[in-house]
Amino acid sequence: MSFKLFELHPLIQAGVEALGYEEPTPIQSECIPLILQGRDVMGMAHTGTGKTAAFALPILQRLMAGPRRRVRVLIIAPTRELAEQIHEAINQLGRKAKVKSVTVYGGVKQTSQVRKLQEGAEIVVACPGRLIDLMDQGVIDLTHLEVLVLDEADRMFDMGFMPDVRKILKRIPAQRQTLLFSATIPDEIRHLAKEVLQDPVTVQVGESTPVSTVSHALYPVEQHLKTGLLTKILDRTDTDSVLVFTRTKARATRVATHLKKAGFPVASMQGDLSQGQRQDALNGFRTGKYRILVATDIAARGLDISRISHVINYDMPDTVDAYTHRIGRTGRAERTGDAFTFVTREDRAFVWAIENVLGEEIERRTLEDFDYTAAPKESSSGRGGFQRYGGRDREASPKAGPMRRELSSFASAQAGSNSTEGARKVTLFSTPRSRSRRARSVR
Repeated sequence: MSFKLFELHPLIQAGVEALGYEEPTPIQSECIPLILQGRDVMGMAHTGTGKTAAFALPILQRLMAGPRRRVRVLIIAPTRELAEQIHEAINQLGRKAKVKSVTVYGGVKQTSQVRKLQEGAEIVVACPGRLIDLMDQGVIDLTHLEVLVLDEADRMFDMGFMPDVRKILKRIPAQRQTLLFSATIPDEIRHLAKEVLQDPVTVQVGESTPVSTVSHALYPVEQHLKTGLLTKILDRTDTDSVLVFTRTKARATRVATHLKKAGFPVASMQGDLSQGQRQDALNGFRTGKYRILVATDIAARGLDISRISHVINYDMPDTVDAYTHRIGRTGRAERTGDAFTFVTREDRAFVWAIENVLGEEIERRTLEDFDYTAAPKESSSGRGGFQRYGGRDREASPKAGPMRRELSSFASAQAGSNSTEGARKVTLFSTPRSRSRRARSVR
C-alpha cells in the first residue's frame, strides 16, 4: 500500500516523500482514512508504530481547506518532550504546506509562545497546565477549534492531568472531531472516551504487551550493588544508545554522575531540570553526544529515537504498563532491542506479573566475575543510604545481610537447571571493551 492511495494534497504528499516514507504502518493504514472521513477515533498502538503521522497527515489535509491563521487544531500531550516531538513531526510533514504549529508548555517563558499564537498558529500542541494559564489570560482563542487530539491519554491519567483535561474540554467547542490515542486503554480511559468521543471507531494495532522485537532479561541483585553491576554491564556490552530508568530524580542524578566519573558519555533527564537542560540532554542523546541517558519515567513516553539498542531498568517500574512503556523505547520500527531489568527481593511478585503478560518466563542472568556477596559500607551515621563503597557511590540497604542471603538464593533458584548444582552462571560477555571504542549496535 502506498501513501498515494490516501490522495493527500500534493504539498502534503511532497512532505511525506521528502521524509522517505513509502508505505504506511498498520496504525496509519487504518486511522488515516477514518480521520479523513471526519470520524472520531480511539487508537491503541505501541509507541514507535507511526502513531503521530496517523493523525498528523489527515489533520494537515483538513487544514488545506478553510480559513488559515487561526487555531483549528489542539493536540494535548502529557510531557514537554512529547509536545516538541509532535510539533517537529507536523513541521516536517507540513513544511511544503506552510502550516503553522506552536508548542505550549510550562517551564519556559510564555512570551515566545504568545507571539507565535498571535502570528496565526493553526495547530497548538500543548501540555494541560500552561494551556489553561493562557486560556485564563485570554491570549489563546479556541472558539474556532475543529479537531482535538488527546495523545498518550493513559500517561496523562497516570500523571494526574485528567482534572485539567476535563477543564479544557468544558471550554472548547462541543462540535468537533476528537481523536484519542493511547498505548494502553485502562478502564479510566475507556470512561473518558465515552464522554468525549462521538460514535467512535476503535483501532487497535497489536496487544497491550511489550513489543515482540525486544529481548528481556532479569538481573537479580541487591540494591547497594546496582550501580556496580550497571557499570560492568555498560563497560562490556556492545551498544548503540542506552536508556537507563531510575525510580527517583535524585537517583537519576547520582547514577549519571557516577557513570560520568567512570568515563561514560552520559546525561541525566529528570523533572527538576529546566526545560533547556532537559532539551540539551535529549538533543545530545539523539545526536550521539551522549551514549547513555539516565532518566526517570518522564522519558518513558514520547522519546522517539530509533537507535536505542538497550533499555536498562535500574529500578523496577511501578506497573506492568510502565514496564511496557519503558522498554518501548527500544525495538522500534521493526528493529530489535534488549531490555535488562535489575530485580531485588522485593520485586519478585512484580516479575511474575510481567511474565504473566509476556506469557513466558524471563531469562535470569548473572555475571561470573561480579561479586554479588559484597556488603555495603556503613556510613558514619550507621544508616543505610547512598554510601561510599570501594571509592564509588553505592546505594546501601539497612537490611543488606539478610537480603544478600535471600537474593543469592533467589538468583540461584531462578537461574535454571543447566548445571549439576541447579543454577547456572550466564556469561554475557567475553573481554572488557574499551570505552573509547565506538559503540556497535546490536541490531
